Amino acid sequence: MANLFPRWSNWLPLKIIFCLLVLGGGVSSGIWYYFTPKYTRVGYQPTQPVPFSHKIHAGQLGMDCRYCHSFVETAAYSNIPTTQVCMNCHSQIQRESPKLELVRESWKTGRPIEWVQIHKTPDYVYFNHSVHVNRGVSCVSCHGKVNEMDVVYHAESHSMSWCLDCHRNPADFVRPISEVTNLNWVPPAGKTQREIGQELVKKWHVNPPDKNCAGCHR
Repeated sequence: MANLFPRWSNWLPLKIIFCLLVLGGGVSSGIWYYFTPKYTRVGYQPTQPVPFSHKIHAGQLGMDCRYCHSFVETAAYSNIPTTQVCMNCHSQIQRESPKLELVRESWKTGRPIEWVQIHKTPDYVYFNHSVHVNRGVSCVSCHGKVNEMDVVYHAESHSMSWCLDCHRNPADFVRPISEVTNLNWVPPAGKTQREIGQELVKKWHVNPPDKNCAGCHR
């Protein structure tokens, strides 16, 4: 009796199983990578060329974030402070500290310090820093309590779902403009974040895109 199926079909089940294993492995690897801190960068804490403690400067000394990051209210991107900003203080304070040797060298030579950027928006995402700051989104919402960090690290995931949590519920996050850089701010007695947020959202006509992809992907 002749075979009903050609000889090559004997290998078909094995080929199907092999393809399923490869596909399953690819899907598992994708989930493992894209849903872990390695991808979201949570906890990323690079070593900087000059040891700079935000805990001392922003915490103990109470320096306003805008003194160093002076473009946050006017530009789409925040700025890394120049050497001159550092020397405004350190030409007088701890001027001989060995920890600041690279700062003094940068000041003399004009070569910028190669700071390692921690927070970086992907190229496929449009994000305007000033728009958020000028509508009551605090530094702490995106960057965490940097005033308590000796070494700054990536505190939040900055994933798409993380952004949408705020876009869909802005009243849970916005605060008075005067308190945007106050990382320890809490709502006054008798008020909740939601109540204050709802008032500000209505007053400022806050309507962030949450369904239109072009709002963030242009």
